[in-house]
Amino acid sequence: MEVFTEKKNVKGIQSDGESKKDASKKSIVYDTKDLNLWYGEDQALKNINLSVYENEVTAIIGPSGCGKSTYIKTLNRMVEMVPIVRISGEILYREKNILNKSYKVEDLRTRVGMVFQKPNPFPKSIYENIAYGPKIHGIRSKKVLDEIVEESLKGAAIWDEVKDRLNENAYGLSGGQQQRLCIARCLAIEPDVILMDEPTSALDPISTSKIESLIQELKKNYSIIIVTHNMQQAARISDKTAFFLNGEVIEYENTNKIFSNPSDKRTEDYITGRFG
Repeated sequence: MEVFTEKKNVKGIQSDGESKKDASKKSIVYDTKDLNLWYGEDQALKNINLSVYENEVTAIIGPSGCGKSTYIKTLNRMVEMVPIVRISGEILYREKNILNKSYKVEDLRTRVGMVFQKPNPFPKSIYENIAYGPKIHGIRSKKVLDEIVEESLKGAAIWDEVKDRLNENAYGLSGGQQQRLCIARCLAIEPDVILMDEPTSALDPISTSKIESLIQELKKNYSIIIVTHNMQQAARISDKTAFFLNGEVIEYENTNKIFSNPSDKRTEDYITGRFG
């Protein structure tokens, strides 16, 4: 499986030679401080304080309606598309508050990609799905676009399956292939962070396994935040896990600790299936 070996020179990204054992030595990608969010009169997020570190997979778990998807949609400000949303607090991305009115949402979404629960390829060819983002950003050279398409599809571990079908409609791919295509489309704009909202919930076990393996490869070069209802998946692929309940972060720790020795009984009750 191939992934990108080079990235934009983003401030704070470690070289491969640096130790990643101590999270305190890693750069913080996202630092959420006292975040509150309301849909009209209903409060969906309550005093969220959460730091996400680079080159890690951070899993967000919790029962339906607990605020998981709302939280990650604040990280690229997609939540603002809902007109009744009101937000207080801070979300620092690379030390800059993305909730500041001067922060351009277009710049943010170039650095922070999103993969949704249901694969959502464009009704275009496989090639045009990947080339779309770079073209929007002004790349016109056919040679450069060809290179981006190939590298992105290789990065998403789907190149060998589609290299002879690039001009075919993306809708002809299987569900698992479509999801990896969407990941490739995300990689094509060279993001810093990849947000994933239950990316395997609609996939079969084999496709799920491929996506999970891909996530483990991608974290070498990207910071990944994934919402999942699958406790086994969170335990398998994440470095840290945050347990959300009723809009609050109940516990946020190294994944091994969350699943072997949680500090809060509510966390233990959820991960052992007593509710949720």
